[in-house]
Amino acid sequence: MALIITDECINCDVCEPECPNEAIAPGDEIYEINPSKCTECVGHYDTPQCVEVCPVDCIPKDPDHVESEEQLMEKYQKLTGK
Repeated sequence: MALIITDECINCDVCEPECPNEAIAPGDEIYEINPSKCTECVGHYDTPQCVEVCPVDCIPKDPDHVESEEQLMEKYQKLTGK
């Protein structure tokens, strides 16, 4: 399942550089996560790094992009060529 940034985002800029897949980018009003690049850090880390550093806890799982651990690992492998 990809993650999503909610409108509680304060644009603090800490999540974007933490994403190993470069899935986070500035949007029109708040940061946004590209679900085709988000693996919840599967393959990179044990926990999503954006969630770890977010000071306002505004990065939940995206119910519109439900994926299993295996699907996230497949996406990681495709994104990294591993």
